[in-house]
Amino acid sequence: MTSTDWMFSLDAALAALPDDEGARLAYPIRHGSMRIGVYAPRGADDQAPHEQDELYIVAAGTGYFVKNGDRRAFKAGDAIFVEAHAHHHFEDFSEDFATWVIFWGPKGGE
Repeated sequence: MTSTDWMFSLDAALAALPDDEGARLAYPIRHGSMRIGVYAPRGADDQAPHEQDELYIVAAGTGYFVKNGDRRAFKAGDAIFVEAHAHHHFEDFSEDFATWVIFWGPKGGE
């Protein structure tokens, strides 16, 4: 990380995403084990469990989040914690859905 990329706007992060269908993800900020990205899937969310703990902060849209079989509604402004190795995905999300995603810590979680 350089001294100029310690702050990144949602608009800039969304503009960096590819236009194709599927998992659209970009990580504009990284430092040590931490990375901050924007995730805005289109169509379906087919992600697999991750090796680090993660935090989603929903920036836009609505839908459902499923973690280890528990399904809950979400909306913009909600925060969602997912421990390392948990099975999870977004379902039935609106076309404008976008979320910040933050990974940190050692493999296996804290």
